[in-house]
Amino acid sequence: MTQNSHILAGYAFKDATLLRRALTLKGADENFNNESLECLGDALIGFVAAEKFFNDDLDEGGITSRKKSVVCDEALRETALRLGLDKMLVKPKGAFNNLKAVPSAYEALVAAVYLDGGMQEAKKFIFRTLDFSRSTQDYITLLQEALQGAGKPLPEYSRGGDEGNGTEHDFLMCVSADGRKFYGRGRNTASAKREAARAAYISLFNS
Repeated sequence: MTQNSHILAGYAFKDATLLRRALTLKGADENFNNESLECLGDALIGFVAAEKFFNDDLDEGGITSRKKSVVCDEALRETALRLGLDKMLVKPKGAFNNLKAVPSAYEALVAAVYLDGGMQEAKKFIFRTLDFSRSTQDYITLLQEALQGAGKPLPEYSRGGDEGNGTEHDFLMCVSADGRKFYGRGRNTASAKREAARAAYISLFNS
């Protein structure tokens, strides 16, 4: 490794092997990979986020809602991509892009910082890299509640397939609501479903 290759997002690793392990996928090395680090990092991020929102004097519902927005896979993926972790991963030979591996690498990296520098360094790293102002509307719930409130049938979702090219996915979902059809696209079916619900809710109730 070069002199500065053990420095990432403002944190300098004392043990550079922890950084390498955090970025190594299981398929690339069965005995030296980030699986267990990912599990530890997930717990650390969840704890730090819950503690932050507790200190912000939010109630149980507020803590749960804000935590869900800040530490969801989509939020962690955005953070990992911003840090360039997708380009640093040690992958199995011939492996395609693995969208799940990107947010998991951020979780593993947080655990590596914790093991290398302790809890305070891990907290500083999380606050420095994660967007705690992030907020997302749960349009799936909003649409269902709005239709129920209007005395209309619940929405029905159907999958339209994957129009991606093998390395990048482009899923299509359709939602039928109030006699109309609305569509959404995303990198996975969950995000496509949210986009379809968003389109329906905005058109039917927020136009």
